[in-house]
Amino acid sequence: QVQLVESGGGLVQPGGSLRLSCAASGRTFSRYAMAWFRQSPGKERDFVAAIVPISVAVGRAYYADSVKGRFAISRDNAENTIYLQMNSLKPEDTAVYYCAADSDVNTAQTMGASSYNYWGQGTQVTVSS
Repeated sequence: QVQLVESGGGLVQPGGSLRLSCAASGRTFSRYAMAWFRQSPGKERDFVAAIVPISVAVGRAYYADSVKGRFAISRDNAENTIYLQMNSLKPEDTAVYYCAADSDVNTAQTMGASSYNYWGQGTQVTVSS
């Protein structure tokens, strides 16, 4: 069982930056595929970024086209935490951001929300002037 707690959301102006954190419980965190999704009101939960376990590769990550070059996902296995560094934020990035985890090492490549078994409660990110 894995419990996930997100933090770091808030209000930021267009062009600004935020860094989200997701703290995970459990001693096997390093073996899990981890990801960020986001959801706006009335829309589906969309893939943002995913990172594979270190048993697969160090630092291998996948990104949605809409965030490539602006967002970066990383993990600190010693701290059981993943991060999402978000730069050059746009109003369309406004959403609730969710952290997700799954024990299947291949899940990170799927980019599908239904593939992840563990979810955090979400943190609101609002990009507005």
